[in-house]
Amino acid sequence: MQQVMIVGAGPCGTAILRMLHESPLFLVSFVVDINENAEGMVYAKKLSIPTATDWASVNMESIDVIIEATGYEQVFQEIRKAGQGNFLLIPGNVAYLISELFQEKKLLIETLEKQLYKHDLIFNTTNDGMIVIDKRGYIMLFNRSAERMTEKVREDVMGMHIHEVIHNSRLPKILQTNRTEVNKEQVLENGLKIITTRMPLLDEQNEIIGAFAVFKDITEAVDLAEQITDLKEVQTLLEAIIQSSNDAISVVDEEGRGLIINPAYTRITGLSRKEIIGKPATADIYEGDSMHMRVLQTRRPVRGINMRLGPNRKDVIVNVAPVIVDGRLKGSVGVVHDVTEIQQLTAELTRARQIIRTLEAKYTFADIIGKSEGMSLPIEQAKLCAKTPATVLLRGESGTGKELFAHAIHNASDRKYNKFVRVNCATISETLLESELFGYDEGAFTGAKRGGKKGYFEEANNGSIFLDEIGELKGNMQAKLLRVLQENEIVRVGGTTPIPINIRVIAATNINLEKAISDGSFREDLYFRMNQMPIRISPLRNRKEDMKELALHLIQKINQEYGRMIEGISDLAIERLKQYDWPGNVRELENILGRTIIFMKLNETIIEEHHIPDFIESYNQGCKDSPFKKNHLQSENEPLSEQMDRYEYQIIKQALMKNSGNKTNTAKMLGVSVRNLYYKMEKHGLENVDTQ
Repeated sequence: MQQVMIVGAGPCGTAILRMLHESPLFLVSFVVDINENAEGMVYAKKLSIPTATDWASVNMESIDVIIEATGYEQVFQEIRKAGQGNFLLIPGNVAYLISELFQEKKLLIETLEKQLYKHDLIFNTTNDGMIVIDKRGYIMLFNRSAERMTEKVREDVMGMHIHEVIHNSRLPKILQTNRTEVNKEQVLENGLKIITTRMPLLDEQNEIIGAFAVFKDITEAVDLAEQITDLKEVQTLLEAIIQSSNDAISVVDEEGRGLIINPAYTRITGLSRKEIIGKPATADIYEGDSMHMRVLQTRRPVRGINMRLGPNRKDVIVNVAPVIVDGRLKGSVGVVHDVTEIQQLTAELTRARQIIRTLEAKYTFADIIGKSEGMSLPIEQAKLCAKTPATVLLRGESGTGKELFAHAIHNASDRKYNKFVRVNCATISETLLESELFGYDEGAFTGAKRGGKKGYFEEANNGSIFLDEIGELKGNMQAKLLRVLQENEIVRVGGTTPIPINIRVIAATNINLEKAISDGSFREDLYFRMNQMPIRISPLRNRKEDMKELALHLIQKINQEYGRMIEGISDLAIERLKQYDWPGNVRELENILGRTIIFMKLNETIIEEHHIPDFIESYNQGCKDSPFKKNHLQSENEPLSEQMDRYEYQIIKQALMKNSGNKTNTAKMLGVSVRNLYYKMEKHGLENVDTQ
């Protein structure tokens, strides 16, 4: 490395200093100028380069090159005499010329970089794929569209041979033949169909230096062309297919006149060929609008439409699609399904789902609808506790989705591949509950199975068990559950040997456990054991901003259950739903929406405000002392617990009266268990209330 001293720190010397500092071939050892505040002197100090005001004071033994940049001839001659040939002395005008050339070079590099950026921008913004190879076949350019179509990463393929990336590429053939190939079809390894143009790249001497390919994705165009077929061929094939099909099929022309029906159509609708062929598409309609005419008007298919056809008023589901040939509408094809078969299949599917439900959790956090603060907080809490083995206590009113959370927690845990067992503590009689939960040994009681039976806890070993309505457990069962949680083992009824279990307990309740503890109906030690990770789920009345999202989700669910095609709900209808406080929460909302859809006409697809039943008014009229009326607020001096008890008393009393004292129907209406209803009736002294 050459050591350099610069004499003169003006603009010329500064430019030379900047140039040499960036070069790895030179080391600037000194900068000299009589003015300590000269531009070059200040810059040298920033770079920690030694400076001096007199060049003669510098030890020049190690200096290889001195650049005289003062512009004074006298200084140049003095330095030359002092050096006696021991270093290379460059005059200032030469140094200035060098600095100018350096600046020009720098500008040229910047201009070239800008041009390269523009070229790269053009290559990567085009929708066409572009690939360039050199004369040896190695990739030099590979743009983003080429990445997308070939599913290869640019950084990975640069410098690779083209056949390593696209094994059937003809670019090497272009290097050999020096001929252009225009609009050639090719299929890539991923099945993508492209049309490509390939051409050689030549230099000024007409020598080949590489090859270039530009190509387009034509997969969709080819698929569409294959779907659009000649109408005569369709008719010929259609006749053979329709006559042999077990599904009822009808075909109409572009004006809606009947062309073809098959024997299955006559069997299902009771209409003969003479009554359909050549007649308007409305001839077979008993109830509803013609789906053939709708498709002919919109050119869009319709699916899953409930209708009644023919003199037999046959309930059917209709799918209709347009027939398009060479871009022109030629008619439509309808397939009619007998609802009887669908109902039978639905029942079988329901039975299959019930079997699956006993083996695994079916919901995840993605199935929990709601983005309000009242729902996002419990969701985040549930996601956190899912990653731990902690016992979870889900608290909330009936119908808020506690079981949904239990499913999601299990599916988000490391136990998701093991069993998820659900137990409703209120639906199993007290005499059977212990043997159902813990199992029994052979001979434990009269009627016990030979060999004994596993209980729910053993069935759920290494998985999760969901104990719904945990507050309904009696004292002795609470004590045994506490032992399970503390010791991680169970003892079968009639047995003496403890059986170790590894299980995650998720419990749920809609009662006030703290009040139950004070009443003596719930053990305090079990409460503290269960309350490791409490999660409170907000009632629907506290998160009405989720109403629309919930309604749309429930509409899709009801569509599948009822075979309807309701597409959405208006904003006015949502505002009407928000006027109600939903004591039954999401379960009640689903019931109201289901009732709404049942009474909508088959050709109506949007739930409007007038479709919503007058349940709000009827509820408030039926409950003169309804707690949801604004004018029914109590005095400020009354404790909240007493107000809530009074409201609960009024609601239960009105529900009993509405159901003529029938406890089962009343419990269903209020969304609570019968056992819980009896408890609340005893609590409020409603056992002998006059319900007439």
